[in-house]
Amino acid sequence: MGTFSLGAMLVAALITLAALATSHTFSVFFPGLLQGAWLTVQIAVCGSLLAVIMGTVSGLAKLYGPGPLRWLAVTYIEIFRGTSALVQLFWLFFALPLFGISLEPFTVAVLGLGLNVGAYGAEVVRGAVQSVSRSQWEATIALNMTRVQALRRIILPQAFIAMIPPWGNLFIELLKSTALVSLITLSDLAFMAQEMNQTTMRTIPIFTLVLLMYLVMSLCITIGMKRLEKIASKGMPRGRSA
Repeated sequence: MGTFSLGAMLVAALITLAALATSHTFSVFFPGLLQGAWLTVQIAVCGSLLAVIMGTVSGLAKLYGPGPLRWLAVTYIEIFRGTSALVQLFWLFFALPLFGISLEPFTVAVLGLGLNVGAYGAEVVRGAVQSVSRSQWEATIALNMTRVQALRRIILPQAFIAMIPPWGNLFIELLKSTALVSLITLSDLAFMAQEMNQTTMRTIPIFTLVLLMYLVMSLCITIGMKRLEKIASKGMPRGRSA
């Protein structure tokens, strides 16, 4: 689906959400859900930044790091990919205090989701770097570049384009996973919806608004990543495997 179609879908979702928010049936729930959605956005943005940092560092360390650093990267990736995000959140929130380390719920949410998605992102980075044509590496050797120079100037700019679509998918997955933070006392969008539903039993209007809010947020991510891919691709040929 092209950017124009996604933009049209986003506009339609926003118009529908605005129309419902002003109706008598839905308006009573909208302010509280909007407050929860704002917390969801904050967690998603901070978690995504952490995921990109951890994914990039771990992916490159797994490829080119010295033995101990490579081992640490592999251990991190396998632990966080191989266990449930919910268990990771519970461990950070409920188990760490037993060792004398207490973290705020927001910090736990960002750490848990960011580290979880970052482990998947590490494989995205590794695969994108390895997809760059071998001839590109050979050219950097001919130019007498160091590995760091080759990565910074030649390899990573090309690999970055290949990373954008899968990173977009991971950001959306992280956004949807923010619903888990309601279980560690954070009043995010999912938590507010559950509280309202238990109090009023108005399931259809509440979760219709929630559905539209998540759709708007995910469409914003998709459109933003497609726009970023288009900008990054200008004048940058994609490397092909030799």
